[in-house]
Amino acid sequence: MGDTPLLFTPLRLAGLTARNRVVVSPMCQYSSERGGPTDWHLVHLGKFALGGAGIVFCEETAVEERARKTYGCAGIYDDRHISMYRRITDFLRNHGSIPAMQLGHSGRKASCGPPWTNFTPLTTKDAKEGRVPWHGVSASAIPPREGAPAPVELSTAEIKMVVARWREAALRTLEAGFDILEIHGAHGYLVHQFLSPLANRRTDAYGGDLAGRMRFALEVTEAVRAAWPRGKPLFFRVSAVDGDGGAWGMDDTVVLARELRTRGVDVVTCSSGGISGPLNMAIVPRVPGYQVLYAERVRREAGLMTCAVGLITEARQAEDVLQRGQADLIALARELLYNPNWPVHAARELGVPDYLDLLPPAYAWWLKRREKIREISSPAAVGAASDKR
Repeated sequence: MGDTPLLFTPLRLAGLTARNRVVVSPMCQYSSERGGPTDWHLVHLGKFALGGAGIVFCEETAVEERARKTYGCAGIYDDRHISMYRRITDFLRNHGSIPAMQLGHSGRKASCGPPWTNFTPLTTKDAKEGRVPWHGVSASAIPPREGAPAPVELSTAEIKMVVARWREAALRTLEAGFDILEIHGAHGYLVHQFLSPLANRRTDAYGGDLAGRMRFALEVTEAVRAAWPRGKPLFFRVSAVDGDGGAWGMDDTVVLARELRTRGVDVVTCSSGGISGPLNMAIVPRVPGYQVLYAERVRREAGLMTCAVGLITEARQAEDVLQRGQADLIALARELLYNPNWPVHAARELGVPDYLDLLPPAYAWWLKRREKIREISSPAAVGAASDKR
């Protein structure tokens, strides 16, 4: 049968081992209540563990209340959230997946409606319905797009307070039972707003040249790493390029990744875009695997493990990325919404003999039994039995 495909070879990450290289990428659900997860999140995330994924990320989760984009966004800014997430992490771990958390801050993208409203900024009309607008914050007082309100420029003292919120959120994440933590530094959110000259026009220590614009990202990383145990992996998600009209490019990303490595980051997830426009996704050509080359270059030039994401939908495609040494992990999002059992189907396609063992025993036993019935009732098997008679 040959060697086990890399996609289904366990991977050591700091003090943990993922059962395979399939990662469920964070996917915002806009279904939280006062920042806390609901039954929706338990079922939404739980099905990915049942489907065989190695690592399951919760959605981008706000480190403070004003850091949410919408009233339905997730948060872990209050101690009451801890037990709410704990039942999710217990479920994921009990079914073979590593529970992972992505912490973020929307910055100037705050105070808006969900994506099906095109993230329209909240207004007085929303306030009458209980959704009072609030002011976003950012590196500079530059609106995220035309027609959106300008954010409040953070002072140096306020920056220190925001960094402290990241540390507190990391401690709650640990108490909530997560084993992997990722800092969201991409998609035009606050960390990305400090990194990109398109959103950062500061002239103090947090702006100007590349070192200044990286300062906030690195201080957040240092604070989180100090609170997060060394035996638990720390990821960092970066927009490797700004996208259309961008000023942040791959050379900058490699420099940042090298700095992140010295501060204890284990894996860089390479995304792109989002600094301009209403959406948080890339403004670069969408072709299968369109961000893989970013992961490959960071892996090669920064000496870090990387996670590839972006229109990776086929088993052979994912395996080829790993075989070529372009990344160490493969993250999927919408493909898993379409098929939560994608890991099982991919394992079968790649020739993993015990692919059904990715499923819980209560599923696998019945499916293995069906396979045996199919084998003995196939035309070839029936013909062979007739020949013996």
